[in-house]
Amino acid sequence: MGKYFGTSGIREVVNEKLTPELALKVGKALGTFLGGGKVVVGIDTRTSGEMLKNALISGLLSTGIDVIDIGLSPTPLTGFAIKLYEADAGVTITASHNPPEYNGIKVWQPNGMAYTSEMENELEKILESESFRKVAWNEIGKLSYADPKEEYIKKILDVIKLENSYTVVVDTGNGAGSLVSPYLQRELGNKVISLNAHPSGYFVRELEPNAKSLEWLAKTVKVMKADVGIAHDGDADRIGVIDDHGNFVEYEVMLSLISGYMLRKFGKGKIITTVDAGFALDDYVKPLGGEVVRVKVGDVAVAEGIVRENAVFGGEPSGTWIIPQWNLTPDGIFAGALVLEMIDKLGPLSELAKEVPRYVTMRAKIPCPNEKKRKAMEIIEREALKSFEYENLIDIDGIRIENSDWWILFRPSGTEPIMRITLEAHTREKAEELMKKAKELVERAIMRA
Repeated sequence: MGKYFGTSGIREVVNEKLTPELALKVGKALGTFLGGGKVVVGIDTRTSGEMLKNALISGLLSTGIDVIDIGLSPTPLTGFAIKLYEADAGVTITASHNPPEYNGIKVWQPNGMAYTSEMENELEKILESESFRKVAWNEIGKLSYADPKEEYIKKILDVIKLENSYTVVVDTGNGAGSLVSPYLQRELGNKVISLNAHPSGYFVRELEPNAKSLEWLAKTVKVMKADVGIAHDGDADRIGVIDDHGNFVEYEVMLSLISGYMLRKFGKGKIITTVDAGFALDDYVKPLGGEVVRVKVGDVAVAEGIVRENAVFGGEPSGTWIIPQWNLTPDGIFAGALVLEMIDKLGPLSELAKEVPRYVTMRAKIPCPNEKKRKAMEIIEREALKSFEYENLIDIDGIRIENSDWWILFRPSGTEPIMRITLEAHTREKAEELMKKAKELVERAIMRA
């Protein structure tokens, strides 16, 4: 991992590590890396968005890059706009699901895929050496403004058609999805009830769309007798779903259902997911002709896996889905339309969810300073291999040890100073026993690191 870039671009506390000065340099570095052309830039609703965007754009213009500023835009819209305006790259100023004091810079390729770690390393080198391209006064890039929202919605309506109309509650978490997601659902012919849909950088709820943060959405779905609840994080690259009974549909279950739906839609093929995804996915898609391939955590790894394996669909168990028939940018808004299409074709979500096998998944976050992560991981790997009796080891991202009826993944977070433990077992008793042992092991390793 570089000095600035983590698993999802740059993500830091504003005016501490992420300053306008750094944004300016990133703009210069990207412009130098590209050597010309045009770049699309969008921001989410955070209070620091305009400040960082203007600094980044100044850097790009100074290297002779033309910039199309699409203003307040969810990440999926940036990915769409890159193709629409035939740009050479895109940048989203966002910290996705992080709290409001954070912001970030994420760079996208012309095909809608995020920059790979190799490309980010190139940007790091230019940043470090400050060997920025400078152009003459009469070659400075031009700045223009555009709004691709209508085109985006129109294009989705060409792809997704519903036979029936549904009552949909959309909770956009005061993020950038507020400007698009409820409107798309209405255009699909649905009756829409919006929650937290006023764009604000102060965020009424925790941004990660999980069972706890979506309690109000769940209650609203129940009270309004709605068919489904759709929620997003700050930049709407993710989706969280509430079923028609007002229950949060666990990420793993939703990932399995949508993978199965894509296999039904496009025929048998490969499904890409990450090392932190459980066995339910494999067990659910196998009978539908699906084969699961696991990659590193992060949407770039999923997108690369989709391209490499010519996969039907790819997704992480965090609600980040990539639909290759649409774009290689994770798109929570398109995902919302896809969920409605699935309900329209296959029936109520609460019924569909019963078909997915349920295992006990547990997650833990253990504080770990970034500088201790590497050493701690070395100790964890050594100790874990000694402490657990396992049959299979995957070490492409952290380490995952697995048996026929359980698995444990130890990995350092790429966006926060924590170690993550994710595990799954067939019984709660077994899961708790594994978690107790895993936590003790990680805490000891961090103390010794």
